[in-house]
Amino acid sequence: MFFLMRCDHHAGKQADRDAARDAHRAWVRSGGDGLASVLIGSALWDDAGTAIGHWGVLEAAGAAEASAFAHGDPFVTAGIVAETRLTRLADTFQAARIPERMSRH
Repeated sequence: MFFLMRCDHHAGKQADRDAARDAHRAWVRSGGDGLASVLIGSALWDDAGTAIGHWGVLEAAGAAEASAFAHGDPFVTAGIVAETRLTRLADTFQAARIPERMSRH
């Protein structure tokens, strides 16, 4: 199953985000130790270029695994994320159009 994950960050957490960035990237590369595969994602910025969140397209066995991946992210555990939303994508989502995944399958 495929999911769109959107995480909105608390305001004023840029220093905490910077400190947790390497751990966050390692979490993404590992797919949360195999909970999910991240196809693609990125930071979300406001018009001034300040990070306000992040998003990703996940492939996971089900909603429980996608949720465990999202909520285990170091940005979440460090208190940077204010809200996480997961939305299931259509079964016909064309994942093959994303040539290089951000984490292992």
